Amino acid sequence: MAAALAAQGLDWIVPEWPAPSRVHALSTTRNGAAGHAIDFAASAPRVASGRELLRHFVPTEPVWLRQVHGAAIADLDAAYGGFAADGSVTRTPGTVCAVLTADCLPVLLADRDSRVVAAAHAGWRGLAAGVIEAAVAGLSIDPASVLAWLGPAIGPCVFEVGSEVVAAFCDPDPGAAECFVPSTKMSMNMNTNMSADMKWHADLYALARRKLARAGVSAVYGGDRCTLSESEFFHSYRRDGAGASGRMATMIWLGSQ
Repeated sequence: MAAALAAQGLDWIVPEWPAPSRVHALSTTRNGAAGHAIDFAASAPRVASGRELLRHFVPTEPVWLRQVHGAAIADLDAAYGGFAADGSVTRTPGTVCAVLTADCLPVLLADRDSRVVAAAHAGWRGLAAGVIEAAVAGLSIDPASVLAWLGPAIGPCVFEVGSEVVAAFCDPDPGAAECFVPSTKMSMNMNTNMSADMKWHADLYALARRKLARAGVSAVYGGDRCTLSESEFFHSYRRDGAGASGRMATMIWLGSQ
């Protein structure tokens, strides 16, 4: 299926994780024929073309969320009215959970017994707000039965943040300090105010793994790509800017058997 999709103008990544055969998942890249895009602010026709093409390879139209960098999870088995949400969960075969990202972290969750799946959009604000914990809770199963996959996000070597981001994680969880390292260029400037003006490199993948572990999920896969550095594969908001960056779609659904 992936080869067929690429041949027709889109490209995707298939998660490498031991999910049951009934669980299907993919994450698109920026690659593909001209005229196709899953999400691109500067070109609505390209988006319409890309999503129409994608629709041939998923069982139903993906449920696109109104993402706001929060922690709300939409239950797609109930009526979803387009309210703000940064994740979704379903037990219904054929219903496609989807999130859009371009540096933020897409997280997929699946039950080892193929009963339920979820997708979450986890930038640093969403991670700090508890979107991963909310998504795990939304599955309503024993966390020990949950598999997680971390899709393409900005890598720790290039994700520079301010002290307010460090505080958002370390104030409630001092152990999260291990997920941050001082920026080299800032640490060399001895005139920098180390408390307010210092810059740090944040590891979204490590923060997500920590959140998952605290939620009881130990089977975590993925988390080894960088959207900013791998320009040939991924869109990046930080690299390309708000008006020029597209977004990738990461999706998960249950098959009928």
